[in-house]
Amino acid sequence: MAPKRALITGITGQDGSYLAEFLLEKGYEVIGMVRRSSTVNFERIKHIQDKLTLVSGDLLDEVSLIHILREHRPHEVYNLAAQSFVQTSWPQPVFTGETTALGVTRLLDAVRIVDPGIRFYQASSSEMFGKVVEVPQKETTPFYPRSPYGVAKVYGHWITVNYRESYGMHTTSGILFNHESPRRGLEFVTRKISHGVARIKLGLDEELRLGNLEARRDWGFAGDYVEAMWLMLQQDQPEDYVIATGETHSVREFCELAFSYVGLDYRDYVVIDQRFMRPAEVDLLIGDPSKARQKLGWQPRTSFSELVQMMVEADLQLVKEQMR
Repeated sequence: MAPKRALITGITGQDGSYLAEFLLEKGYEVIGMVRRSSTVNFERIKHIQDKLTLVSGDLLDEVSLIHILREHRPHEVYNLAAQSFVQTSWPQPVFTGETTALGVTRLLDAVRIVDPGIRFYQASSSEMFGKVVEVPQKETTPFYPRSPYGVAKVYGHWITVNYRESYGMHTTSGILFNHESPRRGLEFVTRKISHGVARIKLGLDEELRLGNLEARRDWGFAGDYVEAMWLMLQQDQPEDYVIATGETHSVREFCELAFSYVGLDYRDYVVIDQRFMRPAEVDLLIGDPSKARQKLGWQPRTSFSELVQMMVEADLQLVKEQMR
């Protein structure tokens, strides 16, 4: 029997790299879509690059998406590509809408045209809940996004539902709460903290500048969350799922744990900087993953403290290598 084929958009990102590893272990042929640009970074997938088929395409160009689907005939499509940094979405709202909202429509429509039997996963986000109207947030919680990114993700989410209901397609959205790892970009606060801790511990920096320390998030490990994406596409009926730990922690707690892991007190090094405050803050996100637990049999394996420790250890190693 021929192996299953999966197309991953955004394969060079954090989630794309973990999902590619996961699917390869399951025996899939993995096709990864990358934008044709001068700055594509293959760092996160270099250890598996020889096992992947990388193709050039862009969520801004539906013709390229149709071409990829026709040529490679995937059984499953995982749309992880987006302008995914919330802070960037204020100065670049139109670009964020083009990729994170309309990009989903282009890809869904390409699937509909080429083969509506392809199973489709859309990376929805807890940022869609924004100014939360209930705690914890579940699949039925109304959305109230607080950033152009969150607004774009709401569009992407509902257009995925719309194609499911309009065309009978197997389209699913995973509403993932914050999921981190050593592969997170340095612009994200968790990685900024773990990397900053490593640099301070090794004597390269004396302070770490951050924004709102009281913002609370439901943080899990990205490596655990990609399994949930796959499980969603193995279900007979397509549905949407919240993927979360069900715990909430503040940025301050993250700092406290990260610094204490290397024997330091965060209060001696963290400086509040107004430049890192959001125009409209999301204060509290905490997900209710009970539907995923009951229907998918999924639950997170990595605790909050294990995640922080893993990230600090990885950054200590990275910074030491860079110092050589």
